[in-house]
Amino acid sequence: MLVITRRENEEVVIGDPASPIGVVRIVSIKGDRVRVAFDFPRTVQVHRREVADQIVSSGAEEGANVIGSIRPATEGG
Repeated sequence: MLVITRRENEEVVIGDPASPIGVVRIVSIKGDRVRVAFDFPRTVQVHRREVADQIVSSGAEEGANVIGSIRPATEGG
């Protein structure tokens, strides 16, 4: 496991820096809450651990039991 320290508005580039797979950005830090933005192609699945565990344990097709939608992150909101 790689552990990286980042401050607000700093990013981590995933993959080849010239053509990254995606970017992870720290949007805000308030107390013990951290807002993280993931900028990946829609073909790359990104799940919270508890949702991923639920998908695996249900044996369902990936994403079949997930309810919700993806919305763009807003700066500082």
